[in-house]
Amino acid sequence: MSRVHEPGPSADQRSWTGGVHEAGSVPAAEEGSGLMAAADRRHGEFKTPGGKLTAVDLSVHQGRLTDVSVNGDFFLEPDEALLDINAALEGLPADTAPGELAAAVAARLDPSAVLFGFSVEAIATAVRRALGFATGFADHAWEVIPPTPLSTEMHVAMDEVLTRDVGSGARRPTLRFWEWESPSVVIGSFQSVRNEVDPEGAARHGVRVVRRITGGGAMFMEHGNAITYSLYLPQSLVDGMSFADSYPFLDGWVMAALEKLGITAWYQPLNDIATELGKIGGAAQKRLANGGMLHHVTMSYDIDADKMLEVLRIGKEKMSDKGTRSAKKRVDPLRRQTGVSREEIIAVMISTFTERYGATGAGLSAEELRRAEELVEQKFGTEEWLYRVP
Repeated sequence: MSRVHEPGPSADQRSWTGGVHEAGSVPAAEEGSGLMAAADRRHGEFKTPGGKLTAVDLSVHQGRLTDVSVNGDFFLEPDEALLDINAALEGLPADTAPGELAAAVAARLDPSAVLFGFSVEAIATAVRRALGFATGFADHAWEVIPPTPLSTEMHVAMDEVLTRDVGSGARRPTLRFWEWESPSVVIGSFQSVRNEVDPEGAARHGVRVVRRITGGGAMFMEHGNAITYSLYLPQSLVDGMSFADSYPFLDGWVMAALEKLGITAWYQPLNDIATELGKIGGAAQKRLANGGMLHHVTMSYDIDADKMLEVLRIGKEKMSDKGTRSAKKRVDPLRRQTGVSREEIIAVMISTFTERYGATGAGLSAEELRRAEELVEQKFGTEEWLYRVP
């Protein structure tokens, strides 16, 4: 297995414009489509978050990869390893799964080979993009929904509604910002209510407890103190990526927005977003069987740490794993780090996303709101759902 070295965090990302296909098929060439160059050549690119660009040029003959050329601004030792990478891909079926592509390259490389700024997974993603199986941000017509006040139950229900709609093709890929109406604790799909929430503290402070569909940890939010957004996307956008790699990839735009505000942020595996001063947020994901995917993030703009500790039960085991002895010291909100308003931060995030991906403004339809209300009544507002892990 090759050794892979990744440089430090960076906001820069780049994606290739390709096509979307039906699963199990290789898209045919279309004149002027950009999927193939002259002589039936196909081109795909993937930029490793915080790393280098990996490009692949190839042809397909009788359903197999031919004339494969991997290239990019990465570093690779020894030089001969590039020949091994190309040879590993040559002749593979064009519908080879991303994990199998990466495994084939890793198996062919000498154990002493060093990949710097890219990985075998990055190569696999570039190949899949060249073939049209994987997509980049620029391949989709994005919509942005600005902060919309909803109850906490409605927010988590809307996540399920819009993720399903993007997966089915009923809605374009969408970025939606939340607006919190009341103090809430949102627990992960698999968390125990009694282990995460102090019922007396929650009752004393009027905090409602809601369970979401994604995994991860509990979040404590109050009106005006958090920035939460959800990305609803097709899974083709993260085709070939590991779960760990998909987090910084999907949030490259928000890291760039924070840079504009003077904050250098990065992911701490698996799903914490941090700066030199402490944690500012966390992310979670859910993949649906219909191909839709939810990626949502909550960042702390301001926080009443004493109240949080009265409401949440934060175990010693979790804190020891984070390398800190104090939950209060672990979080450093954006208000203190930027000195600007929450609304200004959200505006910078929206403008950065819009400029990068040509997104257009949108809103929630009456039908989407109706379906979310039904889900609240049938699922997210029920004791059965909340206490499914008591």
